[in-house]
Amino acid sequence: MAEVHRRKLKTIDRIIRDGLTPAATAEIMRLLGAPPMEPEELEHLRLYSETLPKAEEFPYTPQTRHLHFLWDLFDKLPLRLSAPFSIPLRRLLSEHLFAKSGGGLVAEENVRFNFPQLLRVGEGVFFNRGVFLDTKGGVEIGDFAALAEDVTVFTHNHDEASHIKRTYAPVTVEPYAKIYAGAVLLPGVTVGREAIVAARSVVSRDVPPGMVAAGTPAKVIRERRTDGRHDYELDHVWLF
Repeated sequence: MAEVHRRKLKTIDRIIRDGLTPAATAEIMRLLGAPPMEPEELEHLRLYSETLPKAEEFPYTPQTRHLHFLWDLFDKLPLRLSAPFSIPLRRLLSEHLFAKSGGGLVAEENVRFNFPQLLRVGEGVFFNRGVFLDTKGGVEIGDFAALAEDVTVFTHNHDEASHIKRTYAPVTVEPYAKIYAGAVLLPGVTVGREAIVAARSVVSRDVPPGMVAAGTPAKVIRERRTDGRHDYELDHVWLF
């Protein structure tokens, strides 16, 4: 990593640890090369998630609000294309923003979530471009699990007779599982340890550990071919 990036990350981390006031958030925006905003504008900032019913149960603090704002803002900026800076930055933000963020998170561009305080991420997790995590019902991603491009996770449903009536159920992706591109996980499902979900599948039921599920709705089609390897031996190592 270039020394200029290292210094910038260290400064951003220090600012966050000192407390994200509107003025501090504006300073981080400056460091990231974002168009300026007045501290007063940031003082009155409210995110879309804060308009949702779950916000009454899990209200945003000013710190969480500004961290979430910076996460989304960064993906609009040119510096997002510099992987040696962008991945460590998202890792840094996640450590302050998520309910849990294990070491070594690799998050690519345009990873989105609505309630970061309900997102628990283990060690060595990989989120590829365009992952969307509806965390209203709670999402937990286990160690060294991977979600590929455009994976969508839902944890809530709307009643057909009344759109304002909602139900919530958590989604769990256990360690060393892989969810391939464009797959959808529906509320309440668990994808078991070392399991694989094939691309474009829609998962409405649990996937047992070590199995491969595919289709719409997804069904177990076979065991994962591991050649006798498990956990670390599966080489779930991403970019860094």
